[in-house]
Amino acid sequence: MTRPTPEVLAHRAHPTAPAAPAGSSAPADKSDRAAVERKPELLTGAQVLVRSLEALGADVVFGIPGGAILPAYDPLFDSESVRHILVRHEQGAGHAATGYAQATGKVGVCMATSGPGATNLVTPIADAYMDSVAMVAITGQVASASIGTDAFQEADIAGITLPITKHNYLVKSGEELPRVLAEAFHLASTGRPGPVLVDIPKDVLQKQTTFKWPPTLDLPGYHPTLHPHGKQIREAARLIAAAKRPVLYVGGGVIKAQASEVLRKLAELTGAPVVTTLMARGAFPDSHPQHLGMPGMHGTVGAVYALQKADLLITLGARFDDRVTGDLTTFAPNAQVIHADIDPAEIGKNRVADVPIVGDAKHVIEELIGAVTTEHGAGHKTDLKDWWATLDDIRGRYPLGYEEPSDGTLAPQYVIERIGKLVGPDAIYTAGVGQHQMWAAQFVQYEHPATWLNSGGLGTMGYAVPAAMGAKVGRPDKVVWAIDGDGCFQMTNQELATCALEGIPIKVAVINNGNLGMVRQWQTLFYDQRYSNTELGTHKHRIPDFVKLADALGCVGLRCETKRDVDATIEAAMKVTDQPVVIDFVVGKDAMVWPMVAAGTSNDEIMFARGVAPKFDKDDV
Repeated sequence: MTRPTPEVLAHRAHPTAPAAPAGSSAPADKSDRAAVERKPELLTGAQVLVRSLEALGADVVFGIPGGAILPAYDPLFDSESVRHILVRHEQGAGHAATGYAQATGKVGVCMATSGPGATNLVTPIADAYMDSVAMVAITGQVASASIGTDAFQEADIAGITLPITKHNYLVKSGEELPRVLAEAFHLASTGRPGPVLVDIPKDVLQKQTTFKWPPTLDLPGYHPTLHPHGKQIREAARLIAAAKRPVLYVGGGVIKAQASEVLRKLAELTGAPVVTTLMARGAFPDSHPQHLGMPGMHGTVGAVYALQKADLLITLGARFDDRVTGDLTTFAPNAQVIHADIDPAEIGKNRVADVPIVGDAKHVIEELIGAVTTEHGAGHKTDLKDWWATLDDIRGRYPLGYEEPSDGTLAPQYVIERIGKLVGPDAIYTAGVGQHQMWAAQFVQYEHPATWLNSGGLGTMGYAVPAAMGAKVGRPDKVVWAIDGDGCFQMTNQELATCALEGIPIKVAVINNGNLGMVRQWQTLFYDQRYSNTELGTHKHRIPDFVKLADALGCVGLRCETKRDVDATIEAAMKVTDQPVVIDFVVGKDAMVWPMVAAGTSNDEIMFARGVAPKFDKDDV
């Protein structure tokens, strides 16, 4: 693969500008041409930082100023193209950058000062790393001469984040800044996306240096493979054409590659059932008859069953995560595996691949379509009628559902289901982590990619509100709902003040069951109902009172406690378009997420409800 030139990089940063021909030395647009033709300018490192962000097309930075990063905030004050959003906690800045990136497909940018400012970014950086999100985190550092002396607010953030970044930099001089930032954006957004950290000492920001754009990238060892090997594609197509029980096992890499349209073509060409992981919800329409839903710990019975009984897994941009496979030794025991991923380190990591394919998911799928079409043209195509008869029977017998609470309280599943119905599939939904996350994945219908944002790999409580904020900033044309739990909401709800002051009108549905719901569910099932430290007090004492809290944070606060009021409350929230809205949905505390595969057990042991396992005929395929 030819490494992208700086001109191509500039075009990616400014996609509306015409790209220069490959190999050309001409800049990508007039502003870049002017930058090249001018003599290098004498600027401070801070000015170079801001000018580089402008040239890279960064239109928003989420952050908080502090001593070491303060020099950067002076030229940022004058920038006409980079908007800075002052968050209330650096964790909020990181999750907002992630939400922005996931909703737009662009690089999200966050900024913090040294020491605690930088360490507060560790959680969102790790979150972005686990979920392959393109993010650049810029941190201030103590002056170069003080590094290593335990100076005030010093932390080795480059060392701390080494295991959770795709790459990171400690900038040594102002002259490096344009190249480092261009490389950071390039690394974050190409290949398997991920977070990149740029740590800049205060003296580097203060000293004068020269600025010249575009820089020359220096990444000699970085060559992501985008196009798959033709032999592997042909072998995969041969297996697909011969399979009697194939399953398209689709992960978040398909969304990252913007491959949803070609995925649909491949699915319809093969006739195979499709399962979409938690990170891939929306990659394939829920309404499509070939979609079996989400697999894994809280997946549909049909999806879990299909994987277990498959004779071929066509795995696209997924990584055989433990929450999908359960006990790996018993997962899909009779299946051959085609595993396609842009990251070669994922292939064979958890499950041996019979046909390993390294490449960008969109290119892989496009080439599979051609190769499978050729196989079909040669008369090689298996009739999947019996496979579909079995799967239709299973999903007919075990649909997603829930029981109304016997004590008359409001069912949380009903609330989330009605949000999905009334708000519709064109909105963007974010979620925290726990029961409400699983119900949002199950009961909202997703028809489009990049409309479901959540913390999948790291499982970060507190993700929903700041991620919704970032998504709304990136896609102001979209309605954005954060579906949160009362536990998650209390971790990052301060960002609603940011939303109120910055004019970011998100909607927040707090599924308030008074407890850490998923932990309580496990205590019910596995700890003899010993509820140690899971009751939050939001039911008994209304501490905090979420309606009053919403009002204090500059939002519209609503409360709903009965089924008859759910639709009217959601509709009232939808009518508010100039302020954030928080709805306190007071729901029952004993609802559980079903189906469920207990951690570490086999997918064959899936429970459809408490004490109820689906009945499968061992010979039904």
